[in-house]
Amino acid sequence: MYILVINAGSSSLKYQLFDMPSDKPLCTGLIERIGTNEAFIRHKILTVDPTQTIERQEAIADHSAGLQQMVELLSDAEIGLIHSADDIKAVGHRVVHGGERFANATLITPAVKETIKDLFPLAPLHNPINYQCIELAEKTFPNARQIAVFDTAFHQTMPEYAFRYAIPESLYTDEGIRVYGFHGTSHKYVSEKAAAWLGKPDAKLISIHLGNGCSITAVQNGKSLDTSMGFSPLAGLVMGTRSGDIDPSVIFHLIAKGYSADAVNNLLNKQSGMQGLTGLNDMRDIRKALEAGNQAAALALDIYAYRIQKYIGSYAAVLNGLDALIFTAGVGENDSAMREQICANLDFLAVYLDSDKNRVATGDVREVNRPDSAVKILVIPTNEELEIAQQSFDLLETA
Repeated sequence: MYILVINAGSSSLKYQLFDMPSDKPLCTGLIERIGTNEAFIRHKILTVDPTQTIERQEAIADHSAGLQQMVELLSDAEIGLIHSADDIKAVGHRVVHGGERFANATLITPAVKETIKDLFPLAPLHNPINYQCIELAEKTFPNARQIAVFDTAFHQTMPEYAFRYAIPESLYTDEGIRVYGFHGTSHKYVSEKAAAWLGKPDAKLISIHLGNGCSITAVQNGKSLDTSMGFSPLAGLVMGTRSGDIDPSVIFHLIAKGYSADAVNNLLNKQSGMQGLTGLNDMRDIRKALEAGNQAAALALDIYAYRIQKYIGSYAAVLNGLDALIFTAGVGENDSAMREQICANLDFLAVYLDSDKNRVATGDVREVNRPDSAVKILVIPTNEELEIAQQSFDLLETA
């Protein structure tokens, strides 16, 4: 069964084509800088050896044009993997916010689309784009089943005492203000991989997703018990451009000083985090600045690691124990120095990282802890697209 996975961002479109139930994609693709004259397309065909990669740069006005480029590459007479749109039996969509309505992959109906629209105010940068791509996919693949997999769904298992804020109840019941959590598809994927690796379905895990956006989740029995992102993706860890946790009174102070609410929102979401501390938001660039003796970069890395360590301590208490730490996503998988910095000073948990193992990159699940570490330290490459494809396939098999 050919399942196409679409993972749309505000100015990007990632996609993978699977012939399920195989977990190996037939092709992967990325379209970046949509809406500009210098959009970048990278399309990789994985059914040939060596892998065939098509790269080009051109104007792509919007996601509709990006989706058309994807279809043309998938059905190209020479390099295409499908003969027509009818070959695609299902399209799995990443949708960022599902509110309290969705805890599992869901067949998209008019009612589901209306709910996604109703949630626009909770994810204004993402849900409208996700909705637009659903409508475009419905037109492009009219005979395919459309399926939504929500970033928030995995965290719907959190107990009420973890997801409620200490504010008047009416703000929860009437306005939906609570912890929702994000990166759920990634946390679900890597925590299941970790439990299988350990041979322990009820494992107590702390999943640390470190990319441009960062979050950390406490998982036991395959369920999310708590997570660092909250009502929005702004809360929790220090991120590429987001501040993470901050005293709310700072917002009132800035507004009293003349900042508009929009300006504060932009400041905390797009001008803070590592960007605010160093002027850089890519960890690779910050590493180069550190090597050049940049003290702001050194401080930023200390703050970044310290915040993660604090959450590890608190989530070890939530779990009342710990079987494994999981590092995933761009920074988590590739920055060995950051893993080492985070795992330092965790002796009270008997967390001991092996520096030699930590520096070896394999692209597979691997342990980087010492033999005497009471807690496994796992590096697990995330694959949100595969998780979406698997959930879509499972849904169709049971529908």
